[in-house]
Amino acid sequence: MKELKADISRINREIISANSRRNKLQSQLREAELEQARIQKALDGTQADIRKQEAQLDALRAEQQTLRSALGEQQSRIAVELRTAWQMGQQGQLKVLLNQESPDTVARVMGYYRYFFRARNELLEEYRQTLEQLAANEAKIDTTIATLEQRSSELTRQQERLVAAQATRQQAVTQLNTSIADKGTQLKKLEQDQQELQQLIDAIEKAVVNLEVPENYQAFKAARGKMPWPVSGRASHRFGNARNQGKMKWQGVKIPGKAGTEVKAIHHGRVVYADWLRGMGLLLIIDHGDGYMSLYAHNQTLLREVGEWVTAGTAISTLGDSGGLERPALYFEIRHNGKPTNPAKWCRR
Repeated sequence: MKELKADISRINREIISANSRRNKLQSQLREAELEQARIQKALDGTQADIRKQEAQLDALRAEQQTLRSALGEQQSRIAVELRTAWQMGQQGQLKVLLNQESPDTVARVMGYYRYFFRARNELLEEYRQTLEQLAANEAKIDTTIATLEQRSSELTRQQERLVAAQATRQQAVTQLNTSIADKGTQLKKLEQDQQELQQLIDAIEKAVVNLEVPENYQAFKAARGKMPWPVSGRASHRFGNARNQGKMKWQGVKIPGKAGTEVKAIHHGRVVYADWLRGMGLLLIIDHGDGYMSLYAHNQTLLREVGEWVTAGTAISTLGDSGGLERPALYFEIRHNGKPTNPAKWCRR
């Protein structure tokens, strides 16, 4: 695990260093998108926390209503008991003892008195406990409301920072697009991006060649044609289709979608890369063993770290437009021994 993380960190430093030397604008885009991703991830966490606090508040208020209803019922019963006690007090236990009643009658009446007073004390104790529970409940409600207000203020600040980060990112994208406006420059950039991705995959393959897999691990090849797609939607670009006026081909599929949509792992495996890469934006790569890897690019945020094991259907990232995309989309590849293979042969709708 430590060796894997060290290898991936080294590979990433080399790529970032090369990018910085080759293109300052790419470096600016990287920093802008990483900052945007950090803020977005924090914002998502805050929103989830707010939803949790709101659910807790709803539960506490429902409990409060139940306790108040119980308190009302107990008060009614206590009122009845007090009236009964007052009526019994008019007779008095001493009068019962002085009456010329048989011993059996006296014993029965005295037993009733003891039962009544015991029941009354239990009712009063139950009432006292309900009052304490209600007070504790109301204190929790006050605390939850205060926490919600604090988290809401924090959410507002994060949203403001996100807007600023998005503006910075858009500026970087605009400058980058201006610098590669002609088709020759675009082709050169795409070729460089593809070359760097291949270098990264080759380096990762060497780093993970001896990774052990769990005993109950299902082979990737055995799931051919049965795996789910990482996101739902229709691909705008398919494997093997021409790109850049036929001078290159798509090595994966591009699936447009809504920003923030969860991207899920297609199969069991281990995360071997989770960082920003030129042309790919926020990229996550999963090693599935036997030379198979799946790649998920242009993410908004990454939810897993290098070294983590994931199962099929595990949320690994959120769909976005990092890497300079104009619209949110997931770029998805499957590779075997470093070579791209058609995802449509592996995943089912």
